[in-house]
Amino acid sequence: MSAGDYAAIMAQRDEILYATSGIDYAQYATGALAFDYERLFADTGHDVASTRAVQHRTGVGETPLVELHNITALARAVAPPGKGARILVKDEAANPSGSFKDRRASLSVHEAKRRGYTGVVAATSGNYGAAVASQAAKAGLRSIVVQEAFDSAGIVQPEIAEKTRACEAYGAEVIRLSVGPELFYVALSVLKETGYFNASLYTPYSILGIETLGVELAGQVRHLAGRFPDVVIATHAGGGNVTGTARGLGLAGATNTVMVAASVDLTGLHMASDHDFNRKSFTTGHTGFSMPFSSWPDRADVPRNAARALRYMDRFVTVTQGEVFYITQLLAELEGMERGPAGNTSLAAAFAMSQELDEDRIIVVQETEYTGAGKHPLAQLNLARRMGVDVRRGDPRDNRPGKRIVIPEHPAQLALRDVDLDRVRQSYLRNALASLPEGATPGEVDLEYLAAETRTSQSYVQEKIDELRGKAG
Repeated sequence: MSAGDYAAIMAQRDEILYATSGIDYAQYATGALAFDYERLFADTGHDVASTRAVQHRTGVGETPLVELHNITALARAVAPPGKGARILVKDEAANPSGSFKDRRASLSVHEAKRRGYTGVVAATSGNYGAAVASQAAKAGLRSIVVQEAFDSAGIVQPEIAEKTRACEAYGAEVIRLSVGPELFYVALSVLKETGYFNASLYTPYSILGIETLGVELAGQVRHLAGRFPDVVIATHAGGGNVTGTARGLGLAGATNTVMVAASVDLTGLHMASDHDFNRKSFTTGHTGFSMPFSSWPDRADVPRNAARALRYMDRFVTVTQGEVFYITQLLAELEGMERGPAGNTSLAAAFAMSQELDEDRIIVVQETEYTGAGKHPLAQLNLARRMGVDVRRGDPRDNRPGKRIVIPEHPAQLALRDVDLDRVRQSYLRNALASLPEGATPGEVDLEYLAAETRTSQSYVQEKIDELRGKAG
């Protein structure tokens, strides 16, 4: 890749994206910053009913809701008297490719087929690639997955290797890259060359696909308990999981359910760093994605990201690497469910949060994912040791991302760390101001939009903007 090639492709970005999705994002702009978020969804022509019909035809969705009786009992054993909310999990591993990402892929592939595209392209190193490949196979379409797979020494994370295997098993062509800035450049180049559909994680089709998860979850809990869940916890990375689930809960009428975003704390590790790439242990669901995408979602591979987590989260918490590995083993040994690492981030958070709530409260862990050799904790920990990371048992508060993974010695050691949402909101507003055209000022429509984005008020937004401009001046 030359600098000239890179510049030429990136200069054609909007043109390529329009040709490969059919979405003219420019028409939704309503101000200097604002865009008509809900019209972006409405113009897809899909609602929950039509999405569910699409998913039903390909065996996606209607996954079981499983109550974790033994893990709940353990939480109560270490909780104060009267505390220990019921913990349930939506077992999304029952989907065709083994994760909730099938919901995201189903509608995108459906649209590609309906619009006459002969193939689909996805830029991802996660489960989404396998989901796109699986759905494309069902639809008789070709699929290409562009994947960050290894560092400059050629070392591959075992979890990514497992996902490569899955993509190829479903017939996808996988383009494997080293970590760096090439991912979206290569994806754009492939889109331009092939003319395939852009099955991005961040289009409205992808988010609409997850809405069904929230609707199902709400209905299943209501059938089980006669009411909606008190808390739903979703593992948070790029924001689609939180966004789609929360929108689905709202559509089902579960407006009082608390939406919690949970991420693995990887503070200090840079996601585009060759040095840090194989010291993360987790390929998604961590702060390296969740923090930047919360504070500015439009850093994605589409002009305007339909995943906007800050709009929907009531609480944002983190857990440590060691706590996730620990709860993964507990889930297998106490509940007979061996599941991959991503959903177990939320389960670790749920276990700790259960101890804050009364016994009659209900917490739902929003998803599981399939496991495989590369997703197993031992594979992850072996790589960590290979990269010089100290792995030990002890107090998880001693965890140091990229340097030390501390696995708890006792379930009482699992704990939540709250992210200061006001700081995230201020970071978002700082990024919003930085994105304004030179000399532009947010108008009334922009203030209204920013208030919705930050779940605050126009007066709050104006106050913070004045503060930020005062500091800059």
